[in-house]
Amino acid sequence: MVDTLKNIHVADGDPVVERYIPTAVTAEAFVYNDGSTQVFESNGATTYVEQGRPTHGSWYIDDGRFCSFWPPSYRACYDLHWIVEDGRIAGVRFTERNRGSSFDGRYR
Repeated sequence: MVDTLKNIHVADGDPVVERYIPTAVTAEAFVYNDGSTQVFESNGATTYVEQGRPTHGSWYIDDGRFCSFWPPSYRACYDLHWIVEDGRIAGVRFTERNRGSSFDGRYR
């Protein structure tokens, strides 16, 4: 388990409550199912890397929800849910608010 998450006790599928959003997204880099990776920094910056190509954006919390901004104009907000495997937090499921699409980010 990622060390910064060791005192968070949740079950698989539990929502990530607002106070834990910064901890959940900055705990460690994410790896997605397609092999792309993403790092969220505590200062609100994020870097997504797909097939070796980095894209830079920002993240923030708005009305209790995790949101991201990708220049020049793409914004999206997500509900976050914990991924727990064998009693350990393994990652976060991101579900886009308006579109319902979801993807899993697993900690490296």
